[in-house]
Amino acid sequence: MLTAIRYDPSTRILSIWFAPTGARYDYEEVEPEVYAKFNAAFSKGRFFIEFVRDRYRLHLVEHECRH
Repeated sequence: MLTAIRYDPSTRILSIWFAPTGARYDYEEVEPEVYAKFNAAFSKGRFFIEFVRDRYRLHLVEHECRH
């Protein structure tokens, strides 16, 4: 489950936080149009799976296990 998204247009990095661990992944070179559609999507999870997950280079930025 996605808990938050943030986009930096100057770097074209899309940051996504996931529950339940709070892990944050940064997706690189995401076009502003993709972020705009993602932000407006009724189902963020479905949009993520279809248009983001396997299409951009990513890296784990932080991983916080919350208990």
